Amino acid sequence: MSKQENLTPQQQKYQKLQSKHEIKRPVFMNCVKAFLVGGTICLIGQAVTYMYIYFFNFTEQSAGNPTVATMIFFSMLLTGFGIYDHLGQIGGAGSAVPVTGFGNAVISAAIEHRTEGYVLGVGGNIFKLAGSVIIFGVFSAFVVALIKTIFLKLGG
Repeated sequence: MSKQENLTPQQQKYQKLQSKHEIKRPVFMNCVKAFLVGGTICLIGQAVTYMYIYFFNFTEQSAGNPTVATMIFFSMLLTGFGIYDHLGQIGGAGSAVPVTGFGNAVISAAIEHRTEGYVLGVGGNIFKLAGSVIIFGVFSAFVVALIKTIFLKLGG
């Protein structure tokens, strides 16, 4: 049975009117924009990694942590100047998925609540999103390490 059959004639008429006036979303174009913005952020991140390897003699394995910290710092700085919000409007999920989206979310909460004071406003609200991300990250790392340990013990 279709959804239309369960509706009264007046509801069906309203559905037709609504679909006629509904704004069509450019899904494909939004995906392209998200891909380009997210890809550009990742390209910049890769350039930062190469900078740490070339100028500061990091290895490929050890350059990851300072790269993540640098990218989060850049996103927080751009959020403070209001630039990252415009990037998010253009790129959508492409700006939210990389680690820079995490930095944006953390600093946005701090900026939003700064009028309430540094302790109760900024300090109390900065970890609203970050706290759950940190908890799930630590728990996920624990589970992966536990599984790896079990497989290493069974394998040899």
